[in-house]
Amino acid sequence: MDLVKILLSIFLPPVAAFLQVGFSLHFFVNIVLTLLGGLPGMVHALWLVVTKKTG
Repeated sequence: MDLVKILLSIFLPPVAAFLQVGFSLHFFVNIVLTLLGGLPGMVHALWLVVTKKTG
């Protein structure tokens, strides 16, 4: 499942953030970061998945 989340972090960062933390502040921050340029959203989503932050 971690591999799937990592791939989602690269291609669909908000989806990976949602799967990792649910509807929390990190999810909404990730949406904003993704809208600001894509790469910041990817980095944030990867950080959430790798550090295994949960809701």
